[in-house]
Amino acid sequence: MSQRKSVSGRPSGTDGSDFSYRMVVDSRYQKVAEGKSRLSALIFTQALIQILESAILFLFTPKGEPLDRFYVSSSVICYVSLLIGELGRKRSRSTLLKLYLFGSSIAAVISVAFLIKSEKLYELIEGLSKWETSMIKIFKVAAVLLGVVVQIFTIVVTSSLMRNMAPPKRAS
Repeated sequence: MSQRKSVSGRPSGTDGSDFSYRMVVDSRYQKVAEGKSRLSALIFTQALIQILESAILFLFTPKGEPLDRFYVSSSVICYVSLLIGELGRKRSRSTLLKLYLFGSSIAAVISVAFLIKSEKLYELIEGLSKWETSMIKIFKVAAVLLGVVVQIFTIVVTSSLMRNMAPPKRAS
């Protein structure tokens, strides 16, 4: 075989004529990388929302009253599922991501149930004359609703990520 002349000090084979022999990255790997970065942002957002909800609970619970065990269990479940989700995201483990989705969804449902049980929404709307107490309730409602919206985005992004992480199906 004849050797090509090196153009301006380039080694042979790097002048662009070997493009047909180069490997192309499959698009699903690019989708996995995008999904992982989106999931990272969503996990971080969920953690911030959960910290906000916990702060509202602990700071504005009247002294002498016990904390609601449902809300505390929701917080614990959410924190644990966030750790599992981060491990699943970093290590590309779909089983951990499924466990994360299940745990964070259960925590969101418990938070909504706690909100409905403890704060009657119609009482909140009727009692807007007491500004200080209603602001605390409004913050609680806003934090829980924001958590639910982020949870919906998390379900969509994580499901897409798990679909792209799965090996492609072979045609029979």
